Amino acid sequence: MSELTPAQTAGPFLHIGLVWPGGEYAVPEGTAGAFWLHGTVYDGKGEPVGDALVETWQVDPEAFGRVPTASDGTYAIHTVAPGPGYLDLSIHARGLLDRLVTRVYFTPDEFFTTLDAARRETLIARPADDGFRFDIHLQGDPQHPDDHETVFFDV
Repeated sequence: MSELTPAQTAGPFLHIGLVWPGGEYAVPEGTAGAFWLHGTVYDGKGEPVGDALVETWQVDPEAFGRVPTASDGTYAIHTVAPGPGYLDLSIHARGLLDRLVTRVYFTPDEFFTTLDAARRETLIARPADDGFRFDIHLQGDPQHPDDHETVFFDV
């Protein structure tokens, strides 16, 4: 009898047909006010996830980007500041039954202020030299109190 292959949910084949050249550009180069949003996707052990897919979307102004993470778990999307003060973001990765949805906040709103202060910290974009940094933690690690799972929304 041959060995069984591991079960797959959202991957590793999620990149086939979901990624396109230039997907990291939610807005074209040269767009006024554009910047890079970049970070790393981490699993529950704090290890980078090198085969995830990150997408951002917003309606004001209309912009959509989708990019796979590099082998070191990093991603970068070229976008602009959103009208409502946050970007919507989805993460697809192996082992997930469905996408995870979160927000990247640049300006707090009423919902943001209802969250516990420690949980709010997981949703804030941090200024960086070339834009903003936003790391995504798919799961918290109880052994590392500073490693907080990113807040995800039930959609």
